[in-house]
Amino acid sequence: MRLSGLELIVDHFHWLAPLYDRIFHFTDPAPLLALLELSPSHRLLDVGGGTGRVTSALAGHVHHACVLDLSWGMLCQAREKRLCACQGLAERLPFPTQAFDRILIVDAFHHFRHQPQVAAELLRVLRPGGRIVVEEPDIRNPWVKLIALAEKLLLMRSRFHPPADLARFFQVLGGQVQLHEPGNGIYWAVVER
Repeated sequence: MRLSGLELIVDHFHWLAPLYDRIFHFTDPAPLLALLELSPSHRLLDVGGGTGRVTSALAGHVHHACVLDLSWGMLCQAREKRLCACQGLAERLPFPTQAFDRILIVDAFHHFRHQPQVAAELLRVLRPGGRIVVEEPDIRNPWVKLIALAEKLLLMRSRFHPPADLARFFQVLGGQVQLHEPGNGIYWAVVER
C-alpha cells in the first residue's frame, strides 16, 4: 500500500503534535481499564496512539505497551514520555501474528484509509482470548457531524461509522463484538477473538 503525495505532504498530526496533549486532555483511564481488563502480564498495542497520551496512563498496568502511529511528529512526543513508539500503517502492522493480548484504538479508526483491512490486521496480531477496544466518535451525534465536516474541509479524508457498521468490520472476520454507548458523543466497540 502506497501513500499518495498529498497524504505525505498534508500530515496534519505532525504539525499538531507539540500541542496535541494540551488540546486533547486524557484524564480518566477508568472506563478503558474496565473495558480492556488489563493484566500485568499483558502486551498492549495502541494503534493510532499518536503522542501516547492514553498509553502513558495505561502502561503501568501491563508488562509491555507500544504506540503505533504513522505521524513521526506524534511519535516523537510519545518517545519523550519514554514509551515504546513504532511508526507504521494500521493496514500493515509491523508485528508478528498473535503478538498482543490487548489492542487499543482511541479516536483514530475513522482516520484509517482501508478500514476492513485494519480490522483484519488487528485480529491477526491479537492473541487467542485477546481483546480489542475501539473508542470512536459517534457520527449520529450532531457535534460529531460538525467535527466530521471540519476534518473533510481540512482534507483529512476521515470516514466515521455508526457503531453497528464499525462492528461489522470485525464480525465478518469472526470477531465477537459488544458495543457500549455511554451517550456522550462516543462509543466503544469491544472485540474478542
